[in-house]
Amino acid sequence: MTDTAHPVRFVTLEGPDGSGKSTQARLLGERLVAAGLDVVVTREPGGTRLGEQVRDIVLGAGRDLDPRADAMLFSAQRAQHVAEVIGPALATGRIVVCDRHRDSTIAYQGYGSGLDVEAMTRLQDVATAGLLPDLTILFDLPVDVGLGRRMTGPAGDRNKFELDRDFDRAYHERVRAGYLRMASEGGRWRVVDATGDAEAVAEQVAAIVLAAVLPG
Repeated sequence: MTDTAHPVRFVTLEGPDGSGKSTQARLLGERLVAAGLDVVVTREPGGTRLGEQVRDIVLGAGRDLDPRADAMLFSAQRAQHVAEVIGPALATGRIVVCDRHRDSTIAYQGYGSGLDVEAMTRLQDVATAGLLPDLTILFDLPVDVGLGRRMTGPAGDRNKFELDRDFDRAYHERVRAGYLRMASEGGRWRVVDATGDAEAVAEQVAAIVLAAVLPG
């Protein structure tokens, strides 16, 4: 996965709803900074003015968006995010940690909503100008556990993927299966059991990432 010609700089965190990615992104950023590394922690949808505006649209409950519209909107904000934040940071040698990226659209709109997975992959190639993460960590956990966390957590954290009836348990099972199928390809993927305590998970993630980004 790594070599001296292509050091690990772009790390993405993926996983089903309730897997703790946002918390883990923050904790990972703190650990990388403590190790003396120059880090940008960002998220999708979001990370730019356009991204935050799109976030309000695509995650709002009751929006009743066609999956194709979802895919296009997620991808449009991603294109701006790569152009405005991720690309420039990588160009200056900084490490980027992104809470969700291209694989979310493939998992949710592709595997989850039934859009053509290859088409979703090609769409991400266009949106990112061919940029791929160097390392992707999949936070995996059973659907019931993840959704249980979301529904018992702060109400403001819930979005249409938990609240709208179109996104039922079967939908989330397809999303999880899609993630695991992508991760089974190996390469840049690492799978972490997200059912444990947040600090214990964070230690495991930090060990994986630090081993990849630090020389020697």
